[in-house]
Amino acid sequence: MQDIISALRWQDVCDILIVSYLIYRIILLIRGTRAVQMLVGIAVLIVVYFGARELEFLTLYWLLGTFLSSIFLIIIIIFQRDIRRALTQVGQQTPFVKSHEDTVHALDEIVMAAKRLSARKIGALIVIERETGLKDYIESSQTIDAHTSKELLLSIFHTESPLHDGGVVIRRGRILTAGCVLPLTKNPYISKRLGTRHRAAIGLSEETDAIIIVVSEETRQISLVQHGAITTDLDASSLRSRLDAIFVPKEYQTQTLWKNWLNK
Repeated sequence: MQDIISALRWQDVCDILIVSYLIYRIILLIRGTRAVQMLVGIAVLIVVYFGARELEFLTLYWLLGTFLSSIFLIIIIIFQRDIRRALTQVGQQTPFVKSHEDTVHALDEIVMAAKRLSARKIGALIVIERETGLKDYIESSQTIDAHTSKELLLSIFHTESPLHDGGVVIRRGRILTAGCVLPLTKNPYISKRLGTRHRAAIGLSEETDAIIIVVSEETRQISLVQHGAITTDLDASSLRSRLDAIFVPKEYQTQTLWKNWLNK
């Protein structure tokens, strides 16, 4: 063991750390998406391939060998959305908002708006931009560029508003655009009970790291979508807790709790 350690160069250590970090980032990227199921399928084929070689199943071994010889091209084709999303995240943008106070205020307004929309049985699709830019999805939408407020969100999603069917994009605490048309998911495993808003939210989350909040006008349920995964039937409290976990650092949350306790 000591001989192995002494033989390691600093380049080897850096190489191992970089590869480990890349694998970690890939796992975070595909977690909760259909890519996991596809990777499991590919892993099963690889196991069968080596099993066929050991058992001398020549036809099966040749067939799988031919397939796996183009595995890198196949992976690029199958995971093109995930690869595109990963590449777009290489250049990180400015965080959600400039300060934690602005973040908390914007989240307050979003949660209160979602609660009122749910109570009034009005559908809504609220997109919070993170590191991946959403320019490609907002080019044909209506520019708003206003501070996030529950009154404005309620106005946009009012049934008589011409923008109520599209999505709202929030960037750095401001409502950037409304009436956005988002890409629908092509995932065949999505529940048939989910409507167009939910499918659009999942579709966008598969291509970007945006957080999407959906309010169903049929069931009044509030849902949160992230990385292709959807969490349904949230109340205002659970929605706020999930948004805080994503956007508000734990240190700031702890400081706020202490301040509120001391002010009592």
